Amino acid sequence: MPRWVPRVVARLRRLAADGNIRFTLQELADLGLDVNDAVEVLQGVASGDSAERFASAETGEWLCVFKPRMGERILYVKLVVRAHCVVVSFHRQATGDERDRD
Repeated sequence: MPRWVPRVVARLRRLAADGNIRFTLQELADLGLDVNDAVEVLQGVASGDSAERFASAETGEWLCVFKPRMGERILYVKLVVRAHCVVVSFHRQATGDERDRD
């Protein structure tokens, strides 16, 4: 496991517990979730949910991708962690080679 994963997961959980989450996309409604549901998912993210990390083409910031389970669904959560957490993408995991890159 990459060294950055436990640090990001710990920070993400703290930010979610403190309510320091901002959602930038309206994808939650497509999943039948509200903000509270999404925050609960983020509070439960584990190191094993980490999928990848890559630099944003626009800002150069690290974007972290997690694929947590919610019931039978695997979600795709792409985020950048700053002083607060900005969730860039939150939707059902795409199948095949479909990817959500910035």
